[in-house]
Amino acid sequence: MFERPSGRSKSKAGRIKAVLVSFDFGERDAAERLEELKLLASSAGVECGALVRGRRDRPDPKHFAGSGKVEEIRAAASEAAAGLVIFNHELSPAQQRNLETTLGCRILDRVSLILEIFGQRARSHEGKLQVELAQLEYLATRLVRGWTHLERQRGGRGTLGGMGEKQIEVDRRLIARRVKALKDQLVRLKRQRLVQRRARVRGQVLSVSLVGYTNAGKSSLFNALAHAGAYAADQLFATLDTTTRRVYVPGAGRLVVSDTVGFIRDLPHTLVAAFRATLEETIHADLLLHVVDASSPSRDAQIDEVNKVLGEIGAADIPQILVWNKIDLNGLEPGLERDEYGKICRVRLSAATGEGVELLRLALTEAATAKSAANQPEPQQVIETQNYVP
Repeated sequence: MFERPSGRSKSKAGRIKAVLVSFDFGERDAAERLEELKLLASSAGVECGALVRGRRDRPDPKHFAGSGKVEEIRAAASEAAAGLVIFNHELSPAQQRNLETTLGCRILDRVSLILEIFGQRARSHEGKLQVELAQLEYLATRLVRGWTHLERQRGGRGTLGGMGEKQIEVDRRLIARRVKALKDQLVRLKRQRLVQRRARVRGQVLSVSLVGYTNAGKSSLFNALAHAGAYAADQLFATLDTTTRRVYVPGAGRLVVSDTVGFIRDLPHTLVAAFRATLEETIHADLLLHVVDASSPSRDAQIDEVNKVLGEIGAADIPQILVWNKIDLNGLEPGLERDEYGKICRVRLSAATGEGVELLRLALTEAATAKSAANQPEPQQVIETQNYVP
């Protein structure tokens, strides 16, 4: 998504230096949003050269920031020798173009930063297709008033454009063709997953999906349950590709557990749409393990964000078990809680130390037993009748 500049704009470690810009519009979680921006930048391989903060009632329609704050950003970029400025907000195409013209450097907003991280993290063929689709759909919105060279008309009889056809029309057509090709490939991959899912349904295997806010420890918990060796790191969006493993739980037999992509506040709609095929493992799951970072001060807001995305993809009605992870960081004791129906609804554990993982296995055993009992056919009633003698 962005080109890596050279020269003074790089740190000694080879990381890109950038100025991070974040405004407070009266949100209660402004401090958490700022910390999240720092983590996003670090996850993208960007070093924070300077931080510019501000408070506004509403964004400026031309530059998003006021003229004085724009000059402050310019001075910070010059002092830090940064060739990149990252806004912790979504910019309009016109605002992004005006900022690049005024500041003379590359501008990224929150959406494009997340897309860049996804582009770096995707490993599977399907994951790369999904990221490319999201990037192209985002780029299509940037063509209008995005770059002035798109206003030029093409003369002559070229292979891409006819006489008098504008460059923007050529670019739109090329993007539309590629988007259609990507969607066709994703549909074929979706059909393959559907066949695999039908086989699991016929076998009456409990399907479990791990969901949660990014960096809540889903992959670490997945490794603790399945001994899968999936990549886990203390960074945002460490893993993107859905990983599925069969897990044996004593007393319940074999289950199917899937580790899915993490969510984040203000997740770009293009990403939700592009990753809908992958998230179908969540939609068709029998049980969701909603992993929560118990040490995070904004854990309640993160739970709400995850539930909001689950509602967008049609998974709001699937039974959940809240898994409070990382209890070793705030001194909580492992344990479990039950709802008014006697079902386990919350488990406190630490995937890093293994404390409380057995309690989660107990919850999975109960869920698998309940599914097995529900699938048992009801015994047929035998009705005795007397022989009728005319």
